[in-house]
Amino acid sequence: MDKRTLLAVVLSIVVILIYQTFFVKPPVKTQQAAPVHQETTVAPQPVTATPPAGGQAAPTPAVPARTAGGRLVGAKAAAGTEREVVVETPLYRAVFTTRGAALKSFQLKQYQTALPNEEDLVDIFTRLIGKGTPPPAGRSKLVELVHVSGGMPWPLAVSFPDSTVTIPADGFYEADGASLDMTSAADARKLTFTQTTPGELRVDKIFTFHPDTYSIEMEVRLHNLADVPLNQNGGLTWYQYVDPKAPVDSYGHDGPVSYIAKSIDRPDVASLEADKLLGPGVSWGGFESKYFIAALIPQNPSLTSFRMGKDGSNLVAVSLKGPKHVIPPGQPGVFSYSLYLGPKDYTILKAQNVGLENAIDFGDWLKWLAMPLLIALKFLYGYVHNYGVAIIILTILIKVIFWPLGNKSYQSMKEMQKLQPKMAALREKYKDDKTRLSQESMALYKTHKVNPLGGCLPMLVQIPVFFGLYKALLYAIELRHSPFVWWIQDLSAKDPYYITPIIMGATMFIQQKMTPTGADPMQAKIMLFMPVIFTFMFLNFPSGLVIYWLFNNIISIGQQVYINRQAS
Repeated sequence: MDKRTLLAVVLSIVVILIYQTFFVKPPVKTQQAAPVHQETTVAPQPVTATPPAGGQAAPTPAVPARTAGGRLVGAKAAAGTEREVVVETPLYRAVFTTRGAALKSFQLKQYQTALPNEEDLVDIFTRLIGKGTPPPAGRSKLVELVHVSGGMPWPLAVSFPDSTVTIPADGFYEADGASLDMTSAADARKLTFTQTTPGELRVDKIFTFHPDTYSIEMEVRLHNLADVPLNQNGGLTWYQYVDPKAPVDSYGHDGPVSYIAKSIDRPDVASLEADKLLGPGVSWGGFESKYFIAALIPQNPSLTSFRMGKDGSNLVAVSLKGPKHVIPPGQPGVFSYSLYLGPKDYTILKAQNVGLENAIDFGDWLKWLAMPLLIALKFLYGYVHNYGVAIIILTILIKVIFWPLGNKSYQSMKEMQKLQPKMAALREKYKDDKTRLSQESMALYKTHKVNPLGGCLPMLVQIPVFFGLYKALLYAIELRHSPFVWWIQDLSAKDPYYITPIIMGATMFIQQKMTPTGADPMQAKIMLFMPVIFTFMFLNFPSGLVIYWLFNNIISIGQQVYINRQAS
């Protein structure tokens, strides 16, 4: 292998290390805290916020003041009793509260927080033998999207900033039903919450649920019961409690995310400004984790602003603010939104037609490679029903596409190896004249029709494909908890026993021993260290990515054997 090829390989390693260090940022670590039960009978006061100068932006969603006991403090809303309304669909279980007509819990039925582990097996054994302390009753392993702490407001709170009438966000509503069971339903159903201030206004929050989708339509109707017009802005807020001390996946992002003017923004919670305003041109905004998202989608993106902020209790608030409405006496003002509360599945997100698929962190440049590779992977899975097998087939297809380039690379390296004695003679003869050495070297390459870059260019061409597949496999929810064989039960996680990275390193060592090298013994030693470096790099990579690289090495070894036989 000549110095240029060696340089290309070393640069590839450097690119990977730099990418991992500077571009794959550890996210703010969030704690999925269980909601704390709040007192059920209160007489809250309205919470108002002073609008910024000019009145152009919505104020930061106010967090209601709390006493030491966690009671919400406020004054005009009528006292009432909090009641829960449960909505069941085949995809999720949502629990609403009549306090603020907000969302108290949202569990995804098709997604677990973790795979069965030893603790679960101990619990099962305990129940079977009837000894020991049983696990807590009703403990759920379902993924929960709502996480707030004691006394904090619930998500989907509606506010009316810059309004002529103060409407408490935490006032009590009346629901038109005690529950909504859609597990066997085929059509959409509605749930309406109503709050009335006699002689002033009536607020209706209408949710429309569909049994076969994670999308929810939300409509807020503000009926003017007074004798004078009302000036109102509609604001919708998602609250999320974060704990920076809780450990999470170092490759994910837990925090605010927005898609505004065709650009994605996902700031770290630790560096989040107290009050940050974006827009207009808001396609959507919300709160995300690595594999799931709660997205708020406005009806009029060009007239909507997005605001995010964090208070001293680590409560993050993200909100939409639309245009101001003038509501005549006796007329309703309507504020419409769409919600998406569910997994970051590319096909599902793409179907929303608002650019929600950009919530998957493929990167601005690599997404043009990652998305087609993910689509191809899902297509293959439709036939083999195993993502590990689909990855192997995709590896073979990628190798077939690059097969001609690989052949040229190996042939070029063999030709360069044949010229090593003559190159050594030239280096000795012109060791004090670098210019003449370069000229004579190029003349030698031209005479023997050898391209000195032929060995490294094919390798460099494949680097973007590697990074594209790296992104696809790292952030595709399809691989989450997806088994391959035996000990690999989660292709999105590292190999728990490091078997595949070690085998991968061994195949890379074999490949290096078979690859033609130059006469320089130092180069040969450096190349032999590469399998060790790559093995340690891949120890914590998703096992799906390791499987790709492993089988890529195996096919490359076969290709090298074929080239060597053709040349002999």
